[in-house]
Amino acid sequence: MTLAFMPLSLALMLLVTNASSTSPGAAKEQRGEQRVWAKVGDLVVLPCHLSPQELQSSWKQLYEKTAVRWERHGESSHKEPHMVLEVEYSGLLKTARSMMPRASVRETSFRQGDFSLWIEPLLNDDAGHYEALVRYGKETRCCQLELGMVTVTVNPPGLLVETEPLLLLCNSSHPAKLVGMRWFHKGSLVPVSGRFRSRYGALSISRPTVSDSGPWRCELTYSNDEKVSAILNLQILGFAGPASPVVYAAVGSATNLPCLLNRDPSASGILGVSAHWSRLAGGDLEIRGISRNGSNGSFTLHLPEVGPGDAGQYCCAVSIHGTTITRDVTLAVMTVTPSIKGPVAEGSRLLLICSLTHPRGHEHFQWRQLNSGLSNRSSFEATLRSPGVQRYYLGSTLELTRVSQEDIGTWECSVHSSEGRLGAVEYELYITGAQLSGPHTILDGQVSFGLILVLFLLLVASILALVLRNQRIFSPAFPALERVVTTPTPGNAGKDEGQEGKSLQTEC
Repeated sequence: MTLAFMPLSLALMLLVTNASSTSPGAAKEQRGEQRVWAKVGDLVVLPCHLSPQELQSSWKQLYEKTAVRWERHGESSHKEPHMVLEVEYSGLLKTARSMMPRASVRETSFRQGDFSLWIEPLLNDDAGHYEALVRYGKETRCCQLELGMVTVTVNPPGLLVETEPLLLLCNSSHPAKLVGMRWFHKGSLVPVSGRFRSRYGALSISRPTVSDSGPWRCELTYSNDEKVSAILNLQILGFAGPASPVVYAAVGSATNLPCLLNRDPSASGILGVSAHWSRLAGGDLEIRGISRNGSNGSFTLHLPEVGPGDAGQYCCAVSIHGTTITRDVTLAVMTVTPSIKGPVAEGSRLLLICSLTHPRGHEHFQWRQLNSGLSNRSSFEATLRSPGVQRYYLGSTLELTRVSQEDIGTWECSVHSSEGRLGAVEYELYITGAQLSGPHTILDGQVSFGLILVLFLLLVASILALVLRNQRIFSPAFPALERVVTTPTPGNAGKDEGQEGKSLQTEC
């Protein structure tokens, strides 16, 4: 009889056990303890959320009152827990003084089953064991995780100067034994050789350059096969642009020799930066210019007029906090030498030789005529004698077998390479005895003829005016006065009587 009731007793025990494990008051723990690694100063999110299945069965209860409490046990879970942040059913938020205002939760995400803790910025003392207790409706959930710290630092700290040795340090609070370390720069594995040496969790760079700037990531591997990594954005102060720039300038022109830093030192709080230019001329060091605190990190040297003697290598030395960095700049001067000295006669053979000081070996030359003497002629004549397309000639020497008026004007010799156009020099070609201004001569003749015609017309008008003026003077202005008889004087009585008689006869 006892055996008959055993299956029934066993069934009741299983039913009670199952009911107790799913009672409303039991806290559901997150499966497995998570470990989160973060770097000091960054934002870290400690996750605590419901699974999609749990969210589907509990979404109605999430709309009711929800309470969340986060606690930290320090570096050991056996230590007394300390409240980090708590959100009560009423919505009242409590935050530990040491975590204000760095710790927060997104209450709007509670209805989506997300109760994660956000900490920004992260401090070294934030490492330890964290536990979250979430109560929603009649349900309770518990999240546990470990927050570990990983740090990447540089020595010396602050903005680094090019060529100054530096040390990258990487470590973490992982309790296991460190068995491996690798470094990555801009996503590429850094080989430990040459300038890079790795020892005791650090990477030393003997002579850093500007190209070493950017993100550096260290990857630590521990005895339990867990890998921890962190990233440091390295900033190195140095020169911008190519390592050994060459400036191409035409003889007689003004040019600038660049000396530009990749960032403005004053923006990083570095003052007292000075630079001086020097040039080795004839075995002597010639100081060409000194400047302090260049504008936006620029210490450009201006040369108002370049001559053949200015060609050569210049050195820009910039001093920053006791460290001096240098940049060599080469000035290449372009000149044009004609084969005929002095005036060039029409029909003669002329060579224009384009030369360059300090060539690098990969340059090539090109000649072209910028404007011609035909440009001063009438448009009809220029169309007949010129196709309207610029003439190009390759090579450093331009040969004009028979110089004509079409060759008069400005010729340009330019230097090119795979990088593009590097520089240019111009040469003005004149021909002796050439009439460069055909249309101007015709125009001048027309003007002269017009002036002569105007002067002739003025002369004729003046003569006519003089003749008319004389006629008015000698002709009587009043004809009626001719009829007036004058009274004779006593001495001329006889003569007057005779004249009077004549006058009377005339009147009759």
